[in-house]
Amino acid sequence: MKHRVSEVGEFIRQQRERSAISVRNLADRAGISNPYLSQIERGLRKPSARILKSIAAGLSISAETLYERAGLLDGTERPEVMEAIRNDTALTEKQKQALTEIYRSFVEGPGEE
Repeated sequence: MKHRVSEVGEFIRQQRERSAISVRNLADRAGISNPYLSQIERGLRKPSARILKSIAAGLSISAETLYERAGLLDGTERPEVMEAIRNDTALTEKQKQALTEIYRSFVEGPGEE
């Protein structure tokens, strides 16, 4: 469990830095204190689903992404997404393959292939 807490904190920090958002700014956007956000990022605190949702909104990413990182969702593929890609007649086979690979990379996360 400690690993999941530090993993989600690290992921939040990376997303914040990629978006060039300060800790203070993200804390304000998420409606939490700077010290609390800092503790989450360092893996010292386990945020609730509600806090993760607020942080996700502040980062403009899906809450499900953070829920998966925190171990609240299993991160498995949603069959309906894969089926929709396969059945889309407007896409070429090459496009379907590319979309499938991109989707899997989002679901599985970096370094888990």
